[in-house]
Amino acid sequence: MRTTLVRSTPRVGRPGAFITLVALALTAATFVPLGYIVSVLFDTGLREAAALVFRPRVGELLTNTALLVVCTVPVCVALGIGLAWLVERTDVPGRAWWGPALVAPLAVPAFVNSYGWVSVFPSMHGLSAAVIVATMSYFPLVYLPVAATLRRLDPAIEESARALGSGPVAVFWRITLPQLRLAILGGGLLIGLHLLAEYGAFVMLRFDTFTTAIFEQYQSSFAGPAGSMLAGVLVLCCLALLGGESLLRGDARYARLGGGAARAGRPIALGGLRVPLFGVLVAVVVGSLGVPLWTIGRWLWLGGSAVWDSVEIGAALGQTISLATAAALITTLCAFPVAWIAVRSTSTFARLIEGANYITSSLPGIVIALALVTVTIRWTPPLYQTVPLVVIAYALMFLPRALVSVRAGLAQVPVGLEEVSRSLGESASTTFFRVTLRMTAPAAASATALVFVAVSTELTATLLLAPTGTRTLAMQFWAKSGELDYAAAAPYALIMIIAAVPVTYLLFTQSRKAAGI
Repeated sequence: MRTTLVRSTPRVGRPGAFITLVALALTAATFVPLGYIVSVLFDTGLREAAALVFRPRVGELLTNTALLVVCTVPVCVALGIGLAWLVERTDVPGRAWWGPALVAPLAVPAFVNSYGWVSVFPSMHGLSAAVIVATMSYFPLVYLPVAATLRRLDPAIEESARALGSGPVAVFWRITLPQLRLAILGGGLLIGLHLLAEYGAFVMLRFDTFTTAIFEQYQSSFAGPAGSMLAGVLVLCCLALLGGESLLRGDARYARLGGGAARAGRPIALGGLRVPLFGVLVAVVVGSLGVPLWTIGRWLWLGGSAVWDSVEIGAALGQTISLATAAALITTLCAFPVAWIAVRSTSTFARLIEGANYITSSLPGIVIALALVTVTIRWTPPLYQTVPLVVIAYALMFLPRALVSVRAGLAQVPVGLEEVSRSLGESASTTFFRVTLRMTAPAAASATALVFVAVSTELTATLLLAPTGTRTLAMQFWAKSGELDYAAAAPYALIMIIAAVPVTYLLFTQSRKAAGI
């Protein structure tokens, strides 16, 4: 009797022990900020912690922060939905140009936008000013997903409703709006988290929030219990936003069977409203782009060649590029194990690993920075105020930005190709580099670019963690504007915007590709 040996094909689609261990280590690192808050609570004692939390100043900050979120998020949502509907569903003049123009404000950091508005209106301050500047900075976070969703919807459903006698308003409320719920909630959540984390914009507007108060407390008493308790309240606010969004999202989904109509819907005629609504679009673009760009141009003109200090600007640009490049590459590399488990496994463990990274990233940068300051001072003093610590902070803050892109790229790699490679005698590492990595390279490049721009404009954590002598573009802009030398700050603002434009355009083009355009 002849015995035949059959070589079995390895199950490359299942995450191995090494990938699982790396993912667990990364997830454990992301829980450092939450662990820091809990440890400070126990070190301080419940009685003293309660005294620090339940005091008038905390109530004032909580009121300011709640009013900011309650006022800004609905305005951004209404503006984002209205603008997306105008551009995607009506015959407003210049439809092809409004899409990029309404996404472009994402290239302008909020603190640069605030700098622009304060330069034009020096008396701007308080809640109303904060709502205006935040709306002009963050409404694209709703506009972008809503516009992409509108492009994917089958126009035949809306046309059928209109044919049955429903007007445009009734069709929008009964047919279109329910299908936009996930996009609206996702965009609203992002705006809320940005509002809780923003520091520079609200300092310029003299509007106190938890983040500005924590930074002031840190400067006066270093990592004292008062600032740590404020950070704990801020973390609870972030978790409340996440829980609220999850409850509102629910389990309902809107889907259709079949491909639907592979065409764009017929634009709705605005009639006499074309000119007023066209004016609304112009006003939004002027407020979100025109004001900061005009301000930067004005200060550059007034400052002349003297503000272009090639030595200072060159040093800041070089340090920014170095930090952003290192952080972007490391963060994208760290995203691969987590994305691999999320894509190749449907277990509860996989969902927990992925979800933990998103929850931690929702924490403001100042909380992450305070946690790393405390941990390094207590247990790893040589790491305190070093470049590796800054890069670690960036990785914790921006890992989900890389994770989203890398996960999408890995999901498109057929496991069968990897199995064929292994069956031909290639090792797991060779298969990864020759098959998997090649096919996910575009997604990985997108992830790297997103993290690069985020790091280039990051301010709060960098101010707390950067080694002495570090001067990034954001830090130099903040130092100059803090001295009211707006002309000297203008070159740094301009360079940050220019660096963010390519990635902003990438986001716009990807949203159109996702919609099949």
